[in-house]
Amino acid sequence: MKIGDSAAQSLKVSEEVVQGFGDLIGDRNPIHFDDSFAKSTRFGRRIAHGMISASLISAVIGTKLPGPGSIYINQSLQFTGPVYIGDEVVAQVKIVELRQDKPIVKLETVCTNQDGTIVLKGEAVVAFPQPANPEA
Repeated sequence: MKIGDSAAQSLKVSEEVVQGFGDLIGDRNPIHFDDSFAKSTRFGRRIAHGMISASLISAVIGTKLPGPGSIYINQSLQFTGPVYIGDEVVAQVKIVELRQDKPIVKLETVCTNQDGTIVLKGEAVVAFPQPANPEA
């Protein structure tokens, strides 16, 4: 791994994704589920849970960069725009700092929609596993 390395993953935020996420975590906020309620909000229609996009970042970290065995130490999130049902979200992480004394990396984390609009941004600090035998 080196500074500048990046990885991404995308997700189509379907009706099923929103329903399943709401059921899983118990968030039944009507802005996610009730068309009439959502129409009266500043968004004008239903939006997806913000944490769906944040969870996609976690998927990239745990499967691609740094990869399996990585664990969060810290994550900041700034939600900069809505994700609507039907949007395609791309989560990208990029290494911005590598600790020399410990297996810890700082990542820039960004989610964009299908138009390239940033809907979430932040930073993550992640510990990653080291090989049992670094000489191998």
